Amino acid sequence: MKTNKLKIIVLLAVIMTIGFSFKTVNKITVKGSDTMVILSQKWAEIYMKKNPATVIQVTGGGSGVGIAALINGSTEIANSSRPIKPAEMEKIKAKYNKNVVEIACAKDGLSIFLNKSNPVSELTIAQLGNIFSGKITNWKQVGGPDVKIQLYGRESSSGTFEFFKEHVVKTDFAIACQTLPGTAAIINAVKKDKFGIGYGGAAYAEGVKDCKVKKDAKSKGVLPTAATIKNKTYPIARYLYMYLKEKPKGDTKKFIDWILSAEGQKVIVEVGYYPIK
Repeated sequence: MKTNKLKIIVLLAVIMTIGFSFKTVNKITVKGSDTMVILSQKWAEIYMKKNPATVIQVTGGGSGVGIAALINGSTEIANSSRPIKPAEMEKIKAKYNKNVVEIACAKDGLSIFLNKSNPVSELTIAQLGNIFSGKITNWKQVGGPDVKIQLYGRESSSGTFEFFKEHVVKTDFAIACQTLPGTAAIINAVKKDKFGIGYGGAAYAEGVKDCKVKKDAKSKGVLPTAATIKNKTYPIARYLYMYLKEKPKGDTKKFIDWILSAEGQKVIVEVGYYPIK
């Protein structure tokens, strides 16, 4: 009799263990913009602590990689630091018969990184365009020492690359521009190179000097700050986006609603970016 009771107790314990092991886990995948990785990981970390049944997987790779993953169905949310292209929207429409949902979730000031020992402290948009296109090759041409300018930029799959090309360079990048896999790599390169210059999300600007940016020669140089992004006086500002194949629902909607809430937007400021309002 005791043996039977023991068997029943063991069986119940096994059933309970199996039940717990099959506890529903709500998984949300986020992929794309390297600019947004730090922010998205922080959002995920805080949200998962508040919602233990939800697992959020965040990976980078670049905006183009994230949108490609959205198209092939390997991610639920694509992070992008540039607007989705019409051709990309059409691919999603053709494959899933659904309209892409765009959610602006933060703002970013695209910083110009200089080595701290570089005497140059401000540049115009036109000068930056000429530097990164290869028309200006020596710091002497912009008020610095008579030394060759070393260029560091992002790979072509990066939304930051595309935004900077469209709004600043406005032509092809110089062949001499070294492409690096992520803003952190650009920061490291500029920190080690006295005559280097790079660009990237403002949140990464540690150990380097933020260059003041001028709209034109007559304008005042402006640094990317919460105030200058909000009042639109910093000339290289942009929205950061999340893209989905359809309107979010269930746990994904709850996560996005939290991101857009006062609590989620507060995280943006803590990380070094800027809220959408």
